[in-house]
Amino acid sequence: MSYVPERRHRRTIRLPGYDYASSGAYFVTLVAKDRECLFENDANRAAVERAWLALPATNTHVKLDTYVVMPNHFHGILWLDDPRRGGSRTAPTDASKPRKPLGRLIGAFKTTSTKAINLLRDSPGVPVWQRNYYERVIRNEDELNRVRQYILDNPANWDEDVENPATKA
Repeated sequence: MSYVPERRHRRTIRLPGYDYASSGAYFVTLVAKDRECLFENDANRAAVERAWLALPATNTHVKLDTYVVMPNHFHGILWLDDPRRGGSRTAPTDASKPRKPLGRLIGAFKTTSTKAINLLRDSPGVPVWQRNYYERVIRNEDELNRVRQYILDNPANWDEDVENPATKA
């Protein structure tokens, strides 16, 4: 596809050449469509939480860490592990089974949570999430601890949060 300067082009925030299926920790943020406070509703918040917690059940290479469902966005840390390696006391798992990279995992999470929320509000096909998501590769333990603390502090900081529509009034 050729570049057309008149068209609006989305910038990627992904690291060029990085393998987003590789083992490690990833910090992700997803924002509700139009920054609407959809997750203030307990049932919607629970649907998002259930979809997040279900990821490891169908993706054995996924482990979840700290997360929070905010009124109009979501923060979480997810770990990808290489299940094909096998530990000192375990046999390697089937190497032919494809591992979902981060983008496909987030896509599955968004799809599952969207379907559940739309079922609750009887609005099939209505978008729940903005396109794309923010991600950051967590590179060391200090950064991991800072991100965990940021996530844990997020609810207490909601009144001043830039994602809070009330701060823009």
